[in-house]
Amino acid sequence: MRKLFHAVSLAAVLTAAVSAAPAMADTAIFAGGCFWCVESDMDHVKGVTDTISGYAGGTTPAPTYKSHEGYTEAVKVEFDPAIISYEALTAHFLRTIDVTDGGGQFCDRGDSYIPALFPVSAEQKAAATRALDAAAADLKQPVAVKLGDNPSFFPAEEYHQNYYQGDGRVLTRFGLIRQSEAYKRYREGCGRDARVKDVWGDAAFSYPLGEGKGS
Repeated sequence: MRKLFHAVSLAAVLTAAVSAAPAMADTAIFAGGCFWCVESDMDHVKGVTDTISGYAGGTTPAPTYKSHEGYTEAVKVEFDPAIISYEALTAHFLRTIDVTDGGGQFCDRGDSYIPALFPVSAEQKAAATRALDAAAADLKQPVAVKLGDNPSFFPAEEYHQNYYQGDGRVLTRFGLIRQSEAYKRYREGCGRDARVKDVWGDAAFSYPLGEGKGS
């Protein structure tokens, strides 16, 4: 998204876009704490074609990062159902978060960061319920993931998109460093991957930081 491309004809761009597009496309909306991390994780799942960070589940118009009361940080995931089903994608997602923590995720606390699924159809709701039941059975304990009934979604500000791959410089407690490096340190400092491993053991999904969409 943020890469520079050599100039090519519009016809060539359109031809490439059509040939690269999946024959079918579907949408899932997942919330699992910081949307930067969810976006990064979902970008690594085979069959996922696009991810957008944003805000889900609220009712007020035009939420922003500074004002999104009633919304949860979430990611809209576009995927090819010929490669991965919604239920299988949901199972992947659940194994990237702490499904036992309903008060937030990792070092991010409060309603903006609770784990949640936002099905966009009755079929997705049934599949999400099955995935949650399977997760509870695997862990032999209840899971604290909300099953939302309002799939409203608004994209977050542009600077949040693909944050984990950003090349810009940001000021942190480590000094002025590259955005992608700041993301790595944030994720490691929050203990996200370590906690997911504690919860899920060998079933936990983890991915190389800094790779994913466009790599």
